[in-house]
Amino acid sequence: MDKNVYISLLNDFYGELLTEKQRQYIDLYYNDNLSLGEIGENEGISRQGVRDILVRAENTLLDVERKTGLAARHTALLGQIGEAERLAEELLELSAGQPRERELEACCRKLRETLQEMKL
Repeated sequence: MDKNVYISLLNDFYGELLTEKQRQYIDLYYNDNLSLGEIGENEGISRQGVRDILVRAENTLLDVERKTGLAARHTALLGQIGEAERLAEELLELSAGQPRERELEACCRKLRETLQEMKL
């Protein structure tokens, strides 16, 4: 996953654990695509000051994710849901033609397994 997307995802999950300034700078840098210099100019601090705040915020987000794994679990769950949707479409296609019991049964089993994984 792209670093910008990953940090934005972590910010969505754990942003409330950051200071208001850290959240603001993360949002400006990663979501609004402002440069360090632009943020610094707008906030009246140096480019290095902005960078220091961003690095601390990123480290906090990464540390919380290492400890909890919630964002990774969320991403995996979305993948499993996508797989379940694909299997459901396949079931529809199989049921539209002539009966093919073995293929239909295998698809049903895989769908059930995928849904069980989502519960974990």
